[in-house]
Amino acid sequence: MPLEPVDLLHLGNERVIGVYVVDTPEGPALFDCGPATCFERLEAAVDLAEIRHLLLSHIHLDHAGAAGHVVRAHPQVRVHVAEIGAPHVIDPARLIGSARRLYGDELDRLYGEPLPVPQENVEVIWDTAAGVKSFPAPGHASHHVCYLLDDGTLLAGDATGVRILPGRHVLPHAPPPDIDLEAWERTFDEVLRHQPERLALIHFGVVSGIEQVAEHIERARLYLDVWAKRVYDGMTEDEFVAAARADIEASEGEGSDAYFRAAPLAQSYLGLERYWRKKGEQDAEAAASA
Repeated sequence: MPLEPVDLLHLGNERVIGVYVVDTPEGPALFDCGPATCFERLEAAVDLAEIRHLLLSHIHLDHAGAAGHVVRAHPQVRVHVAEIGAPHVIDPARLIGSARRLYGDELDRLYGEPLPVPQENVEVIWDTAAGVKSFPAPGHASHHVCYLLDDGTLLAGDATGVRILPGRHVLPHAPPPDIDLEAWERTFDEVLRHQPERLALIHFGVVSGIEQVAEHIERARLYLDVWAKRVYDGMTEDEFVAAARADIEASEGEGSDAYFRAAPLAQSYLGLERYWRKKGEQDAEAAASA
């Protein structure tokens, strides 16, 4: 059967956050688990008693916030995560603090609070996880990884952007704190080098066909350039949000709301503004020390 996302119906909305049940050489696995607020829906939609592995793309709360809930209810689950992200899965205090600075009072309603994952359940990813090929995919987050299944499916997470299928617009969600444009360009190249036959997106759906995947990556790359230039050239947050919103609405019409829910536009402004500000500070320090 074709791979399809399990819709977690985030806040009652369809096609915002999905996860995937996949087969691995070491047993059934879940690719990402969604936020703590969706754990009840996850349990209803997936037989977690059968799951042996949780493959995390990265530790942002919309992707990994329910990991501790999953393991508490099903202690057989092994949680695979990048080395940088592992300490924050074991002790999510700093992750919660960072998320609360971004979301404020909305955090609890949107994503809830993650539970710690016992250290003995955490496995740091090297080049495989549960027998599945994995590789670093920084850009959206420094600790982001992708997984490549034997059938050619790339479990992409947010590395290739947000696209609410069957929509065509690709939105390179860029929240703070560690957006890296140069690393993201290398990730696009790395994804294409593997020539995946499909992309499994958490937000939301599966892009099928080698040519369609290449087209998707090109759109993500081009629109990331557009967004980065807008912020570099001095757009304010309100101007950036209005321009991005107009782009999406022109492409997707009534389907635009799912994009706005999955990837709030103001967050991408904040991430890109921080990237350019930090880069300017680094360039100034390098020039001063030359």
